[in-house]
Amino acid sequence: MDHSFWSALVLLLLVLDPFGSLPIFISVMGGVAPQRKARVALREVLIAFAVLLAFMLAGQGFLALMRLSERSLEVAGGVILLIIAMRMIFAGGEAVYASDAAREPLIFPLAVPLLAGPSAMATVLLLASRQPDRMWHWVGALTLAMAVSGTVLVAADRIRRWLGSSMVSAIEKLMGLVLTAIAVEMILAGLKRYFFDAA
Repeated sequence: MDHSFWSALVLLLLVLDPFGSLPIFISVMGGVAPQRKARVALREVLIAFAVLLAFMLAGQGFLALMRLSERSLEVAGGVILLIIAMRMIFAGGEAVYASDAAREPLIFPLAVPLLAGPSAMATVLLLASRQPDRMWHWVGALTLAMAVSGTVLVAADRIRRWLGSSMVSAIEKLMGLVLTAIAVEMILAGLKRYFFDAA
């Protein structure tokens, strides 16, 4: 399953799921002073970006070290995305990343695993290993996707007031539905490459 810059950007936005992360983000940031919330949000987004960029750039070396094929990564990534999509559609994630509200979050749980989680890591690894000749496209798509996610999270309180909890939930479920189709397509593409292109 080959990607263009725009399809990679959409995929990364679906995986990062900034609107679906709003309830968790607001809950975790509850103990942070209002004047520091934007700074903390930007710091966590930059940490997540650095983690995902490292996975993207070191993707080929990681696959070679672990002796993993692109086909297995494609199927595994699709399965992880499918699980994430199911959770987006059928359940809320507030309890998944429980944190001590009295402490300011650092890396966990906002940067990792809320933004740079297993699904995002698998996605950037897959993009880099599937089409390594277009690495700058993937870096650009990741940068833009993280910028959008950062903007949404910095404006989290305002967005939730404007849209309301029910609209935020509906957007998350819609994104989960689209991500389900992408995940199934990735699994089918990996299986097709395994059974028909291996030779």
